[in-house]
Amino acid sequence: MHHLNCGTLNLPGAPLVCHVLLVETEAGLVLVDTGFGLADIADPARRLGAFRHVVRPALRAEETAAHQVERLGFRREDVRHVVLTHFDMDHAGGLTDFPHARVHLTAAEAAGALHSPSRKERLRFRAVQWSHGPRLVEHGTGGESWRGFPAAQELTGIAPGLVLIALPGHTRGHAAVAVQAGDRWVLHAGDAFYHRGTLDGSAPVPIALRLLETSVAHDLRQVRANHARLAELHAGAEPDVDLICAHDPEIFARLRS
Repeated sequence: MHHLNCGTLNLPGAPLVCHVLLVETEAGLVLVDTGFGLADIADPARRLGAFRHVVRPALRAEETAAHQVERLGFRREDVRHVVLTHFDMDHAGGLTDFPHARVHLTAAEAAGALHSPSRKERLRFRAVQWSHGPRLVEHGTGGESWRGFPAAQELTGIAPGLVLIALPGHTRGHAAVAVQAGDRWVLHAGDAFYHRGTLDGSAPVPIALRLLETSVAHDLRQVRANHARLAELHAGAEPDVDLICAHDPEIFARLRS
């Protein structure tokens, strides 16, 4: 498993990363999220819209998953699957760099972004980022529980040890992704939380992050419920689970090391 920063964001008082996982499996490479892509860097106004002025991405070609995959000695075609936590622009922008990959997501997220978006969702998502027609694989919310999360589905069609966990709130169909690496699990919670202080109070959550999280939440009550569930998991100190989110730079630095 490789931990990649696929997009530096510059909120006031809160520099962020876009924490992407690259997983080597017998079926090829798997990306968990993509961060920003090369097309986003080439045409940020069209691809990212006005919201780019809020999160202020650095938009460096060397940070894209495409470049980092190749720097590790692989080809882009080796990425056979992408598992998305959700369709926000800083998570799905790199899909165009891997047009041959199957893209896995919850059916609820596909509904909110593609099939039946509300007016708010149409304004939120950047449909141009998937106008190339990626091969979507939509997953329901059934299945078994995983570490107390009731709606988990193992993605055995990709590889054992990959689990998609419905965790709506940030978006309609937001998900977490659990990845087994040897005797440990990494639980990528996407944007279910933004900052390590949400889990344990070890550091204050910057006001810019609190405001952003509140303003973009699809269902704020679910977001807060997710905070409580994830904090409980963290407090349990399960020795074989690393709980991460997409944007905390200290969590990223610790896991990458």
